[in-house]
Amino acid sequence: MNAIVRAQSATKHLMSGNEAVARAVWEAGVKCATAYPGTPSTEILENVALYPDVSAQWSVNEKVSLEVAIGASVVGARAFCAMKHVGMNVASDALMSQTLAGVDGGLVIAIADDVGLSSSQNEQDSRFWGRFGHLPILEPADSQEAYEMTIRAFDLSEQFNVPVILRMTTRVCHVKTIVKVGVRKEHEATGFEKNPEKWIMIPAYAKGLLVSQLERDVVLAEFAETFDLNRIEEGSDKRVGILTSGPAYMHVKEAFPDVPVMKLALTYPLAIEAIKSFAATVEKLVIVEETEPLIEQELKAAGLEVYGKDIMPRTGELTPPNIMPGIYRLLGEEEKAQDVPPLKVFPRPPTMCVGCPHLSVYYSLAKLHKKTLIAGDIGCYTLGAGHPWNALDTVTCMGASIGMASGMDIGRGEADEKKAIVAVIGDSTFLHMGMQGLLNLTYNQGNVTLLLLDNTATGMTGGQDHAGTGRGIDGAEAPKIDFRKLVEALGIKPERIRECSPYELPVLYRALKEETAINEPSVIITNEPCVLIDDFRPSRPFTVKEEDCTGCANCLNVGCPAIQVTRRETEVKANGKEVEKAWVQIESSACTGCDLCPKTCGPDAIVQTKLSFTLPVGG
Repeated sequence: MNAIVRAQSATKHLMSGNEAVARAVWEAGVKCATAYPGTPSTEILENVALYPDVSAQWSVNEKVSLEVAIGASVVGARAFCAMKHVGMNVASDALMSQTLAGVDGGLVIAIADDVGLSSSQNEQDSRFWGRFGHLPILEPADSQEAYEMTIRAFDLSEQFNVPVILRMTTRVCHVKTIVKVGVRKEHEATGFEKNPEKWIMIPAYAKGLLVSQLERDVVLAEFAETFDLNRIEEGSDKRVGILTSGPAYMHVKEAFPDVPVMKLALTYPLAIEAIKSFAATVEKLVIVEETEPLIEQELKAAGLEVYGKDIMPRTGELTPPNIMPGIYRLLGEEEKAQDVPPLKVFPRPPTMCVGCPHLSVYYSLAKLHKKTLIAGDIGCYTLGAGHPWNALDTVTCMGASIGMASGMDIGRGEADEKKAIVAVIGDSTFLHMGMQGLLNLTYNQGNVTLLLLDNTATGMTGGQDHAGTGRGIDGAEAPKIDFRKLVEALGIKPERIRECSPYELPVLYRALKEETAINEPSVIITNEPCVLIDDFRPSRPFTVKEEDCTGCANCLNVGCPAIQVTRRETEVKANGKEVEKAWVQIESSACTGCDLCPKTCGPDAIVQTKLSFTLPVGG
């Protein structure tokens, strides 16, 4: 049952936090919803796009996404913007001015923190943005609360003339619970009210807005003391009381069901007086918060004696096994603390998909790596840093590969003087933040070869469309960027731009060798689609002729998961040197027929079968 059908009546549904937020966005009468894909927030906008009467669109990056939402707000429409935690780093320039100007139509920003780093380069606590930007923060603990708090956030935004942050986490975003939903309430845009002193951010006007912001802080702090979504749950064991928020609340209730709990829905500003009253009812007050000790520090500054990160982990999710030992020790129950079983998770190292067009890129880069510095970027191709390729030297943030490669070129000394420098970036990431880096490279005449891996998708977050795919979020036809023309417009000479299929391994390898040998910037564009999107067309799978396989294991260096080792042996050569050999087979039911591994096989032991590809694609 799709979202539009669900919209017909008020009822209950099993929803993830992301789905619940999307539903609430629709019900709140939002007209404009924007985002850039980023796990764990991606599915919010994907689900918003299923509802009628909301203009949902992928933006090229989070800054633009927030600016579009702000624009809708200032003309009186309700607007929504979603991103993962690192996305707000990109969007913060717009945020930190708009917090002064305020809003007209309600503006809600969902920021999804990846607590525990399931799929991110760092672990940030987005509650800092509330304190930094003087913005209210709501923290849901499950899908029902995500739904309710999203609707309330729009009301608060308009009531206090301020953007409101909805702080999500991976646990809330992806876990499904029952949600009781309602129906859409239309919100008519009031129209733009010309008011230069409010909307034009120049020093003369911003100084006055600073005063208004400080006055708003006072009003919000008073409001926090009586906010109805904050609540206290009584408990029989008053030796300790726990103050918590978000999904940590669920873990607290599981670990200590008999302990008094104060659950905060509004975590900035804090209800200081209400918290003091709660603290007076228990012997010791423990703060359980993910991930930074923000509440703890503010309460200590307010004169309260509390326990927090001195007994709780500083990083990761605060699951029961992480919460229990610290509180047991605080209560003097060392034996119980030692008896808490650790949470065991079976390791599942990430790898690229079978037939991924990035496999040949890293196969080639691995062979050139000793004489090459390789700056990587954020996306599926980040996996090139792992086994068997080990073919990346740096990965920092979205779009950083080109700028960092430029810096390597400038800063290199004698040890790196003769090395080539390569930057690797994907199509969506290039449009997100890589274009500026390439313009900077050509403007300053750096010597870097850029590998622009165009797989027609924002691959790592699930194959979403972008300005280079020719489709919008609804699948409808949209203008499609020509990457060759784009990089030429950014300063790359036409003769230094190459396009090639990554499945033509010799062609790709030769292009890399030639372009890295030339003392000027160049771009190599690979142009095959992600194997998980509808654009990909599989071919007949391959198999291994066991009688011809010599165990050379060259095919394993491609890194394709469909190639499996059947046996290993150590062969001793006449000179005494030991050589590791491995015989392989190919899981034909998974093979996409990409034709990479045969190109690495000297004895021609890998041949195409007469079978057709059987696995579904486009998922």
